[in-house]
Order: sequence, then C-alpha cells, then structure tokens
Amino acid sequence: MKTVASWLVGGLLLCLAPLALWAEEVPRARPGDEGISAAKLERAAALVQEMVDKKEYAGAVTLVARHDKVVHFKAVGMMDMASAKPMQTDTIFRIYSMTKPITSVAAMMLCEEGKLKLDDPVSKYIPELKGLRVYAGPGDRTVEARREITVRDLLRHTSGFTYGAFSDSPVDKLYREKRVLDRTATLEQFTAKLAKLPLLYQPGTRFHYGVSTDVLGRIEEAASGKSLDEFFAQRIFQPLGMVDTGFYVPAAKIDRLATNYGPGDNSEVKVIDDPKKSPYAAPAKFLSGGGGLVSTAHDYLRFCQMMLNGGQLEGARLLKPDTVRDMTRNQLPPESLPMTLPTNVTVQGLGFGLGFAVWMEPALDAGTSAGDHYWGGAASTSFLISPRKQAVIISLTQFMPLKNKLSDAFRRGVNAAMADDGAASGGGKE
Repeated sequence: MKTVASWLVGGLLLCLAPLALWAEEVPRARPGDEGISAAKLERAAALVQEMVDKKEYAGAVTLVARHDKVVHFKAVGMMDMASAKPMQTDTIFRIYSMTKPITSVAAMMLCEEGKLKLDDPVSKYIPELKGLRVYAGPGDRTVEARREITVRDLLRHTSGFTYGAFSDSPVDKLYREKRVLDRTATLEQFTAKLAKLPLLYQPGTRFHYGVSTDVLGRIEEAASGKSLDEFFAQRIFQPLGMVDTGFYVPAAKIDRLATNYGPGDNSEVKVIDDPKKSPYAAPAKFLSGGGGLVSTAHDYLRFCQMMLNGGQLEGARLLKPDTVRDMTRNQLPPESLPMTLPTNVTVQGLGFGLGFAVWMEPALDAGTSAGDHYWGGAASTSFLISPRKQAVIISLTQFMPLKNKLSDAFRRGVNAAMADDGAASGGGKE
C-alpha cells in the first residue's frame, strides 16, 4: 500500500514553513490575564531549567495555553550537546506514543463516517486476526478467546495484545523473539506476524498497554482505502495546520530534529539517535500508529486545542463534541480498575478513554482535575488537556528510556499556578 505518492504527500506537508504561521495562528497573552500566577509559572519553568543545568536532560521545550492563548512557550538547553546547538521552540521531536491519540482521533473520524464501528470485530478488517488464542500457562498452553477483539478494545487497550518491551511474560518474550515491531516491515506484515502469537489476556478483561494502536492504524488503512500517512496528512495535519508532523523528517528540516539521548556512564547522557543517522531521516516503511510520528510543540498544541474545543479548531471540524466526550471519559470495565500504567505503577482514580488516559477524580499530588486527559511518549514527551481549567500543558524533551521527572514537575507547577475556572462541560466548546 505504501507508494511514492504517499511519501510525497507527507514530505510536502512537512516542508511547509511553520514560523510564518505561528504568530497569526496562536494568540499570546500574559499569564495574569488568563488567571495564571506569573510567579508560580516562572517557578515551574525554573524547575525545568534546573534539571537541564544538571544535565539530567539535554534540553526541553515547554508550552502552556489557556483560553485559546499561549501564556508560556520556552526552549531551554541544547538540542545537540556535542555541537552546543541550542534548543529552539520549533525543534522537531520524536513523540513516540503521543502518536496514539492522533491515531485514535482518526479512528473516531471513520466511526462518525460509518466506515468503522466501535464494536466491530477487528477480523472484519484484518481477517487473519480471527480465532486468536490466549496464553494459559507453561508449555505455551493456550485456550480459545472467549470473544473476538473489537475496535473499542484497541482504543482502550483491552485487546490482550502486549508490547514485548515493558515486561518479561512468556508472550512478551515471543514478541521479542519474532520481532513483532520491526521497522522494516509493512503494517500488513506486522499483523500477519501478530496473528500467529497468543494474546496475554482475554479480550475486554484488562487494560494492558501494547500494540493495539498499531493494529488500529492498519484497520484505518483498510477502512479508509488510504495509507496511514496519507490519511493523517490529508484529514488531520493539513486541516489543523500541523505543518511539522509526520512519520519522518525531510532533508530540508533534519537540522531541526533534536538528538535523542539516554543514560551514559558516570550519570552523564549519551547519544542514542543522531539526527544525521536517524531512521526518522527517511520515509518509514512501518507506519506505526502507536509510536511513529515526529512533531513540534506548536503542532501538538494545535491537536490538543482541537480536542479541548470539542473537535474543531478555527473552522476545521474533525469530530463532533459528543465523540470527544466519549473519547475523554473512562471506558474501562470495573474489573480493569484500578489501572496499571506501562511503568507497572497502579494509579487510583485513573481510567482510560478511547485513546487517552483520563483522571476520573482529582489527583491532589499530581495537581490534576477530574476530566483531565493526557499521555506521553517513550522519549520523555508529555501533554495534558484540562477541560475544567481550559488549558493545555506540553513538555517535550528527548531522553530514553522514559523519565517523567521533568514533565511531572512542570505539570504540577503549572497546575498550581492556575485558578480554577469551575466545571467545564466535557468536550469543550462547540
């Protein structure tokens, strides 16, 4: 399905100049005018600067918007330490699992058009995923799945699929052995490989983070008749003005891709992905709906603002407000709660909607309100959308494996700086 034409669509979109759009598209405001303490917001920013100064992270971009206006947008540190290249507000980041909410929006767009149904079995679109079995014990014993995986299961991670990366279960070992997430494979080859492996859990019974959203991406191709990059570019990125988001970085923009770092010796960081040699410098064969996109703070704000506005941004409507409300309320069955995150931390009061983690009740230690929804990426990127506070908080850096210290501190600091607007209707403004 991957064609030269689809590569050109993505490349052309990414080559559009973003900086001319920024000033006219995103109004700026002083924090105090939007009910935010400027002093507390500065303290939150200072925490980020302190971590960068200590070289816990090479650099970061942080952004806060409230009431449709940007009140904080700052780049600190380096996007490449070896060359002392400063971080910029238009730096491009590998957003990994922050791809998932975008793929989830695409699925719900297709649902609204009648091309998908949430309770359709996935085998309707990927026949080889019919009749999957479930791991049942030593000796690779399996049992029949009690029901088929549905599109809803993929969106809320109750499919029984795993990742092969976050645990050492026998099924995870099989994922690694069979190289399920092979960047050189197509989505068709990926699902064909997956069809031969057992599920970790019975469908619908437990939240478990895995390749569900990658499978969802393949279903979107089947339902739309377009490759995933074409669908995203034409139906999401272009309408929202997300000019730097795609599955790879074209040559004209590669100097804006941040270096990705990881833990080195003596508490120092080391390079794990150099932009000049990065797999993101060429069109991707594996169009990972679960983790394949690159983006900028500006672009991801556009996406978040669309969700906060109930599915529309500046006249471009992607979803109905009711659809956004369904996506951003808990969809997990009671037996799946409390929810356990990929880091194996169980969190009371946290649920999962259709593509987003959702706070079902306020979390005082996290500074979040009921209805806040969020997610992050493996290279320590993060976003949070707060309907109650009518705010978006984004923090982007590049450090693997995931290290939440920066994003958690910044989010808590920003939330502490904001006055409460009172209960906002789910799905935002219509």
